[in-house]
Amino acid sequence: MNKKIAIALVILITFFCAGNLYAQDDTIKQQPHYKIGIFAPLYLDSVFTKNTFRYRQGIPRFIAPAVDFINGAQLALDSLGYGDEYIDASIYDTKSYTETVADLIRKKKLDSLQLIIGSVKDAEYLQLADFALQKNIPFISVSYPNNAGITGNPFLVIMNSTLKTHCAAIYSFILQNHSTDKIYLIRQKGVQEDMVASYFKEKNEQDNGHPLLQIETINVNNNLNATFLKSKLDSNSKNIIIGGSLDETFASNLTKAAFDISKTYPITLIGMPNWDNFSLLYDKKKLADFPVYYTTPYYNEKNDAFSKSLLANYYDKYKGKASDMAFKGFESVFMFTKLLIKDSTGFMNHINDAGIKVFCEYNFKPVWLKDKASIPDYFENKHLYLVKILNGITSKAW
Repeated sequence: MNKKIAIALVILITFFCAGNLYAQDDTIKQQPHYKIGIFAPLYLDSVFTKNTFRYRQGIPRFIAPAVDFINGAQLALDSLGYGDEYIDASIYDTKSYTETVADLIRKKKLDSLQLIIGSVKDAEYLQLADFALQKNIPFISVSYPNNAGITGNPFLVIMNSTLKTHCAAIYSFILQNHSTDKIYLIRQKGVQEDMVASYFKEKNEQDNGHPLLQIETINVNNNLNATFLKSKLDSNSKNIIIGGSLDETFASNLTKAAFDISKTYPITLIGMPNWDNFSLLYDKKKLADFPVYYTTPYYNEKNDAFSKSLLANYYDKYKGKASDMAFKGFESVFMFTKLLIKDSTGFMNHINDAGIKVFCEYNFKPVWLKDKASIPDYFENKHLYLVKILNGITSKAW
């Protein structure tokens, strides 16, 4: 029997991600029933005037990631269309003027959900996390790399690992592969930079305050260039540089300086997780044969059967190329819906079950921010890839 998937388009979304609609008949009501809410900031009240799409040139950039996320989610629901279960998936616009997340919660319109999957942040993130805790509903945060100060919530699952976890992964890589080399944390002034430095310090001194690695911190102002960097490094040793800032100008200046002296100074440059968005790092003319590394929870070469199918189906349905957000929407909905079907009551006990991989490897671990806490503060993905950018091409390095 074909599985019936009802996609209740709670927001008017047929323009760019229309779903297959199935009526629920008496036969379906007798089948196992799973109710899922998928949340994303689509801003439909802003992009539609009555029933007219306001942007003649196509989907505006500020909603494109959310649209792709929902498109990928709908393709996942289409792919789950065989079996005996009935999946009732509802899509919600978290930036709706007429029915906000707070309104939906207050009116008890989300009370029947068994699983929440969201690409959300800010107030909506906190509202959904709080609601998930009150109702004991798993909330899968797909794209926001932050716990937003949430504590005591064992129903929150963070897929996009936090900055602290990225720093821990970089530290582990260096400890295992470069412990005898010269290690430098290069940073500028700033609140985020202070956080990065504190994460490495905490990791390095976790054993009775005695550092495992000798990490030299170098503070820079406007003097970050090849001459300055050359004066700090050792030409007779391998130099491992951690770029301790999320700022693009800093990252570009550090990378250019490292490249300029890399012929005589052996350098391994490791950046922060958002460095994958910085255009200079992909310039194969300006950085010829000079690799830059960063960590990420999402790495997909897109050569597997799932990826090829998604790319083909996305083009057939939406006449475009699937972005990374489409892959994230597909992966999160497919993977966690399968888990919900497997065990809807013991869902949190199965989030690391083998055999559910779609594109990436995940390792969800409970996080306790206080040693004596009775329950985890949240669950977080601790599996990260070290990715190398070399001559404009990315590849998995570790």
